[in-house]
Amino acid sequence: MVSRVLIFIALVALIAVPFALRHAPPAATEATDTVVVVSPHNEAIRHEFERGFRRWYRARTGRGVRVDWRVVGGTSDISRYLESVYDAAFEREWARRGRRWSQKIQDTFQSPAAATDPDAEVREARAAFLASNVSCGIDVFFGGDAYQDQKEAEAGRLVDAGLREKHAAWFRDDVIPRRYRGETFYDAAGRWYGVVLSGYGILYNRDALSRLHVDPPPAQWVDLGDPALVSEVGLADPTKSGSVCEAFENMIQQQMQLRLKSAGANPTAAQERQAVRDGWMDGLRLIQRLGANARYFSDSSQKPPIDVANGDCAVGLCIDFYGRQQAEAIRARGDARRLGFVMPVGGTALSTDPIALLRGAPHRAAAVAFLEFALSLDGQKLWAFKVGAPGGPERYALRRLPIRRDFYAHEEWLPERSDPADAPYAGETTLEYHAAWTGPLFREIGFVTRVLCQDTHTELVAAWRAINAAPEPRRTQALAVLERLDPVSYDRTRTEVHARLTAKDRVQEVQLATELGAYFRGNYARAAAIARGQP
Repeated sequence: MVSRVLIFIALVALIAVPFALRHAPPAATEATDTVVVVSPHNEAIRHEFERGFRRWYRARTGRGVRVDWRVVGGTSDISRYLESVYDAAFEREWARRGRRWSQKIQDTFQSPAAATDPDAEVREARAAFLASNVSCGIDVFFGGDAYQDQKEAEAGRLVDAGLREKHAAWFRDDVIPRRYRGETFYDAAGRWYGVVLSGYGILYNRDALSRLHVDPPPAQWVDLGDPALVSEVGLADPTKSGSVCEAFENMIQQQMQLRLKSAGANPTAAQERQAVRDGWMDGLRLIQRLGANARYFSDSSQKPPIDVANGDCAVGLCIDFYGRQQAEAIRARGDARRLGFVMPVGGTALSTDPIALLRGAPHRAAAVAFLEFALSLDGQKLWAFKVGAPGGPERYALRRLPIRRDFYAHEEWLPERSDPADAPYAGETTLEYHAAWTGPLFREIGFVTRVLCQDTHTELVAAWRAINAAPEPRRTQALAVLERLDPVSYDRTRTEVHARLTAKDRVQEVQLATELGAYFRGNYARAAAIARGQP
């Protein structure tokens, strides 16, 4: 009997102890307000911004606030999700007005082109959506990239949060410039605001490079095309990750600028156009070599830096803060040497991660406050301060570049910063971005590089291996065949590829991918045969 009682007590203790030790939930009065945020940001950023915002909000309002994070994937996934939810929300609103829903209205009411559509009902639906307060149930879109947020704004899913009027001093050139080196840092209509700067670079594992006899480590994008790195480069799918697609765009822009530089000090307009065309092809061929060296194409841009840190890849393309965070994590374990990170000089522009208020935000006041916090110096400190520094992060060193220029003017903060040497507004080491060259082709860049490297990866790698094992002149002959990219030349991408990707019939995109895939597979097979000396 005693033994049964003891067993019973032990079981009760086993069940009760975890409940006794867990953190008590916040009292109802502690979180009186809520803000719902959708974000592609990782757990570290979410943790630090929630903690910082709750403290900031209570100090200013005397109220508690809860951040309800919604994680649905990367930036492209979030965009698709918002589009579908607003579809459903506006369909209910249209029906409430006694109007009949149609496929045409669904296809057009989130398009800027609907404002001038010949169909009066389409124009009316577009105007009704832009005047409405229909909601997706989410308040804030935090993170992503300026290109995608501009698309969200033009679709009508983002609205002006009123910060430019409320905090006019923030939006001067000496604080947050509207444009810098060709990049846009906030929307002219106030529908999105950049909060932090990003660049792209190469994270490398010195132990893996030593194993491959690669020395010195890569420093420029072209170094990732080294045949010694076959199956050693970690890449993400550019159609799933806007940041990786932007890195590919930077590579292309750098090649365009190298072509333009070779034209002389004062190139003519005709020389610039030719440099853009030739640089486009140079950039795609560089990306093709990266693809041939790729170990995989992940759905997440966070996977390559993790795999480089673990030694599963020798190098990886990543956003600057992913590379720095991995280096920080390895350093914290006592190994300061293993990982290196470099941003190619002249090879990466400074783009921005934005924050925006969504149409119909159900908790608008708290949402606007969240935007204010992110743009305040209190919020900016979280990006760059060391863990435990006054006003800094609690648990994670985010190691990112605050967007506010005045942040860098505070010399007294240098000892508190994780990377005190960072000065993004000083010097000319960043890429001067020319939006007119590639900006309208951002989606096309992702699509073309996916078909060129990812859909055809097996054939590409086989040809690449054969080429690099071949003697001359077979190697040069085979490489020329591999690099035939006529169907995706700059002019044809702007016209034919663009037209089919933007067609209302989505089947056009699938058919185009099939046609281009067949073309490149044929080239890769012929290149491999030439390299092997086969007829």
